[in-house]
Amino acid sequence: MSYTPELVAELEILSLFNLDNTLEGLKVHQDADQAAIAAARRLHTKGLTTQPDGGYLTSLGRDAAEHAQALLTILSETVPA
Repeated sequence: MSYTPELVAELEILSLFNLDNTLEGLKVHQDADQAAIAAARRLHTKGLTTQPDGGYLTSLGRDAAEHAQALLTILSETVPA
């Protein structure tokens, strides 16, 4: 399995959620990039968010966002040569 542009867009949306505050959701506006709008809809269809335009993370969505954000942190760290 490889990372498709669609999966990368979904990971980018998941990385925007603030995991420190469960009462803080996300809104993807209709004038946003079409890839982001489509990614938000797919996350909702997959049961990761409460609304097609973002909303709040479901329990499964929170797990996915935690993993996505951890992966981003790990891969973004600079390793000394």
